[in-house]
Amino acid sequence: MTTVDPVSVEARLRDIQSITDAALSRLDDRDLLTELLDRTREVLRADTAAVLLLDFSSGQLVATAAAGLEEEVRQGVRIPVGHGFAGRIAAGRRPVVLDRVDHTTVLNPILWAKGIRSMAGVPMVAGGRVIGVLHVGSLTPRRFTAGDVELLQLAADRAAAAVQSMATAADRVAVDALQRSLVPSALPAVPGWEMAARYVPGSGAVGGDWYDVFGLPGGQVCVTVGDVAGSGLAAAVIMGRMRSTLRAYALDSADPAEVLGRLDRKMQHFEPDAVATVVYAVIGPGPGRMQVALAGHFPPVIAVPGRPAVLADVRGGALIGLAGGARRPVSTVPVPPGALVCFFTDGLVERPGELIDDGLGRLCRAVRAQPPEAACAAVMGALVGSEPARDDIALLMIRRHPGKETDTDA
Repeated sequence: MTTVDPVSVEARLRDIQSITDAALSRLDDRDLLTELLDRTREVLRADTAAVLLLDFSSGQLVATAAAGLEEEVRQGVRIPVGHGFAGRIAAGRRPVVLDRVDHTTVLNPILWAKGIRSMAGVPMVAGGRVIGVLHVGSLTPRRFTAGDVELLQLAADRAAAAVQSMATAADRVAVDALQRSLVPSALPAVPGWEMAARYVPGSGAVGGDWYDVFGLPGGQVCVTVGDVAGSGLAAAVIMGRMRSTLRAYALDSADPAEVLGRLDRKMQHFEPDAVATVVYAVIGPGPGRMQVALAGHFPPVIAVPGRPAVLADVRGGALIGLAGGARRPVSTVPVPPGALVCFFTDGLVERPGELIDDGLGRLCRAVRAQPPEAACAAVMGALVGSEPARDDIALLMIRRHPGKETDTDA
């Protein structure tokens, strides 16, 4: 009968407690990662510990944090997935133990120059995908055991949660800053028109919704609302690029179809995986009317005084990123004095388990010909209320002045 050494069991439990210690949760994520690396070195009696995080765009592991191996981070070490010690761990999604460290077993020369003789590494996994590698090293020859690898994996799981939390927080801050810089701080003053807008980020990951209003040299006013598929920093960055590109193309053409077509070609060439919906309208100069083109987006809602609001009669066009080069139709929408036009993104009208027509119907009932600020308040009250928005919402109201004809009607 095999006896279990109670001292060994007690030591093992102490090691596990050191890594899973609830007190670590009181640290911020960056301090937690630093403390976790120190504790991992201690419980495994290792001389070095390092975290390399996966840069998904390049397919390389980047040295991010270290204890006893700080030069990896300071020198910006990058290891391709599938190559070298850490690269094999990331590619295979399984632990690797090295009893010999030299140019035949590791790609990073810092490791053998440091004098490391033995290593163990495990994948860091979050959300079902590998996000990095945690490895430890010893300056004296040793054989890392299966128990050592289990402890290392426990530390890697804790580190992965901290890294994911840091990345989410950093993305959120970056996205919020980017969106604040790109959404107009103030809408332009346009003779004959009033405007108001709302932007509300979703309760989950922030996405790529935007709105924009700007004038052209010929006196026209451009209105655009869009929604990039996806969420987080990647969608927000694409949103920023699309907004800037659309502004540039608008200076070359007042034709909404041509502007959207050029935007689509640019996105398919430089952002081949990006998909977005856009509504693009050009107002004036001249009698009150808009020219509108859609790229997979909902048409605006228009409310004429004394009539129920309806979806504008605008022909649809293909999404940005999916079109085969066909020209999108351009529709002319009359906007009589006092009429209000409501542009919006799908976060305003889509609800889980509900037909989209129900959401659009609710929006049409909430929109009426009134000053834009009051219209925004009424729509947000009716469609959002006190519930947190599940998805980003961009809402833009434009109203033609009621009463006598203005300069833009000449």
